[in-house]
Amino acid sequence: MNQPLIDRIQQPGPKKILACDGGGILGLISVEILARLEAALRKRLDKPDLVLADWFDFVCGTSTGAVIATCIASGMEMDRIRSFYIDSGAQMFDKASLFKRLRYSYEDEPLAAKLRTEFDRALGHTPAAAEAHATLGAARLQTLLMLVMRNHSTDSPWPISNNPFARYNQPARKDCNLRLPLWQLVRASTAAPTFFPPEVVTFAEGTPDEYRFVFVDGGVTTYNNPAFLAFQMATTRPYAINWETGADKLMIVSVGTGSAAKARPSLGADDEWLLDHAKNIPSALMNAASAGWDMACRSLGECRHGAAIDREFGDMVMTPGSAPNWTGTKLFGYVRYDPDVSRAGLDALGLADVAAEHVQQLDSIAHIDDIQRVGRTYAEAHVSIDHLRGFA
Repeated sequence: MNQPLIDRIQQPGPKKILACDGGGILGLISVEILARLEAALRKRLDKPDLVLADWFDFVCGTSTGAVIATCIASGMEMDRIRSFYIDSGAQMFDKASLFKRLRYSYEDEPLAAKLRTEFDRALGHTPAAAEAHATLGAARLQTLLMLVMRNHSTDSPWPISNNPFARYNQPARKDCNLRLPLWQLVRASTAAPTFFPPEVVTFAEGTPDEYRFVFVDGGVTTYNNPAFLAFQMATTRPYAINWETGADKLMIVSVGTGSAAKARPSLGADDEWLLDHAKNIPSALMNAASAGWDMACRSLGECRHGAAIDREFGDMVMTPGSAPNWTGTKLFGYVRYDPDVSRAGLDALGLADVAAEHVQQLDSIAHIDDIQRVGRTYAEAHVSIDHLRGFA
């Protein structure tokens, strides 16, 4: 039992949630944004050794965001997470041919091996431990952690967490989720179809009731942006966390991996054929869902920072003393950091020399330097400790 986590969940006072979007190697953009935030918190709180797990109470992520979230919940500082991406990104996110991927043992592929090594080391797990590898219930996980994946077997999104009060995390269950290998759950959340094989997870292993589910990338759900899903888990009765709502009681920081509208002004009706739909509909649905959850958070929450979503809705950013922008009471403070990586957006950041197509693809491993520059430049221009007013 992770008693320090239980104490942290139940401790009175404001609570802070971090939500990290999916996006493959573009997760390095999120890393640079979070590194800037970590540095700002260290300075404001006069704690030079602070890590984000010291400040955030609940960290969640989808796909590459699940990697970042788990690293943070494990107590890693952002410099180490940055090195994780820069040193291993080319190996982890290389889109090998499908034939080659199918010849891999899932556990021996580069991403799986790297996740096992990093999480076992961060959580103090040794080969002599009772479990083969660190689990979702690891006692050294410092925050609530939620990972979003898609259960291909049941055709449903699966948010899985280390919440000690959750129904499927009770130790008496043969299939208690807390006994599942942490690396495997993160690997499942990153199993983007055509990039990685699916992940097969065994539940109630070694018992007569053993069963298996096949999982793929959490981005293949409507929760590539998991911010609102985290809010639901933190506040609704079935999850038994029951944190108080209010713009002064709950803060959500949502971090993206770059967005760019793929406008096609010359598109004609005759251009919309089967292959065109197959290529474009999945990303269109993911982008629409991400924007939709962002809009929901800006409506229900007191938005302190975020770019305009569209010309009608705008950015919904509120400043102290500003007029109400919806008819209800604000349920949480909200910040959205997500750079515009279109040509116009990059130009506005002063990055005219960065090709937009180089920082829009989740497997753009040849352009890690450009991806990192986008994250750093955006963070320098937009990340501010003032957005966390009342919480820092």
